[in-house]
Amino acid sequence: MSLSLLNRYAFFAFCVLFTLLSLPFLGAHEWLWAFTLLTGVLSLIGCNDLLQTRQAVRRNYPILGNIRYLVEGIRPEIRQYLLEADGDKLPFSRAQRSLVYARAKNQSADKAFGTLSDVYRSDFEFISHSMLPADHSDPATFRVTVGGPQCSQPYSASVFNISAMSFGSLSANAIRALNQGAKLGGFYHDTGEGSISPYHREHGGDLVWELGSGYFGCRDENGRFDPQRFAEQAQNPQVKMIEIKLSQGAKPGHGGILPMHKVTEEISLTRGVPMGVDCISPARHSAFSTPLEMLQFIAQLRELSGGKPVGFKLCLGHPWEFMGIAKAMLQSGILPDFIVVDGKEGGTGAAPLEFTDHIGVPLREGLLFAHNTLVGCGLRDKIRLGASGKIVSAFDIAAVMALGADWANSARGFMFAIGCIQSQSCHTNKCPTGVATQDKLRQRALVVPDKAERVHSFHRNTLKALAEMIAAAGLDHPSQIQAKHLVRRMSASEIKLYSQLHVFLKPGELLSGEISGEFYPRMWSMARADSFEAAAV
Repeated sequence: MSLSLLNRYAFFAFCVLFTLLSLPFLGAHEWLWAFTLLTGVLSLIGCNDLLQTRQAVRRNYPILGNIRYLVEGIRPEIRQYLLEADGDKLPFSRAQRSLVYARAKNQSADKAFGTLSDVYRSDFEFISHSMLPADHSDPATFRVTVGGPQCSQPYSASVFNISAMSFGSLSANAIRALNQGAKLGGFYHDTGEGSISPYHREHGGDLVWELGSGYFGCRDENGRFDPQRFAEQAQNPQVKMIEIKLSQGAKPGHGGILPMHKVTEEISLTRGVPMGVDCISPARHSAFSTPLEMLQFIAQLRELSGGKPVGFKLCLGHPWEFMGIAKAMLQSGILPDFIVVDGKEGGTGAAPLEFTDHIGVPLREGLLFAHNTLVGCGLRDKIRLGASGKIVSAFDIAAVMALGADWANSARGFMFAIGCIQSQSCHTNKCPTGVATQDKLRQRALVVPDKAERVHSFHRNTLKALAEMIAAAGLDHPSQIQAKHLVRRMSASEIKLYSQLHVFLKPGELLSGEISGEFYPRMWSMARADSFEAAAV
């Protein structure tokens, strides 16, 4: 027998021999009971390791091989609490999470002794300040009116709101806390595509009803859109806007999945789906299949809701498809009241790794493209733009507004505010803080009144920080933030303003045909109002 073999089985053999040899002496030596019980249990584990066929490490290293799987199981926690640096964004850094926690608890988020950021690294960003700073504005005035010329019930939205997260993905107590916080702070709470649950209505906070491809809450027995059921819910005064979800940052083009172990009776009733099977949203809508049909659907929803703002959310994919929607707007005369651009860095939903890492356009590129397209078509002043995707700080809000957004949404930021610790177990129904689980005992840990105050405080303190930032830049309102106010380091010896770094189209430039460069003219020529497919060029 080789020395390697002896080493691999030595501890297992010791446990078995100790257990067998100690049995005759248990009556005379009581202290042996504990050791014999321990080695006996370990011996049984070792025997099971030798007999099982799924894990080679355990077969070759009985008992000891389990240490590998134990350490692997707690690796994320070890990394997060002991090894992760403050700036490691996995997916949110310790510094980002600490900022949210502090603001949610009304604690000071000030930093002493200078920045920890390397201000000379490539891609470092900052906002330039003015020699004549403005007085601090009241954050309560940081609002934007949403509702174009075809809308009869415009809505005054905060520039910072709760992004789409469904009941089912989040617990009842999480929904309660988020909505009560939104009510306290006067900002909106996006329902996510899981429809409007009783917990969304409990505290009366403003709702944006997200309508996904599953048409949850307004679907017929075949899963298709039901106009009557939609109108019954959409006309409720608590619902302020309707948002059609074309795609989401976490998994654009994939559709949504709520595992069957999270489909409770409440979720079944709320969404109108059966229990005992995965709740699946199709990857595409059945109510329309072309840009023109989509706009007709928007007009239908606006009429059924009583004239409320109707828009759509998407993670940008093929550029010509979005331009096709813009061409359909010009051809039909039907305009959405708003568009929310979600970035691929968004991620409250569980998704295949390939989708998380390699599908979809990041927020800033998608937002700028949407802004430029609307400007180039002469429609930007009639349609509002929202932005969502890894936004947790005042600077994050300022950055997307400099690229054309009218407001920003945050999902994971508000999850942190109600107690999320980034355990990344949202899809397992075993969330340790009760935020993303349907386990009644686990979600009991989330105390609604306390967390609602934290949601309110996080929103208020973030907008207060935004007021201070824009005042330093000499501005009175976030809507005044422009690309020239933000700066990015390109290299150790070069910095550029956003206005130098990015291409910004002029009003009507796409229609005039006088566009510099190759990208925008080519995408515009490929776009079709009657189809999402590209035209031959």
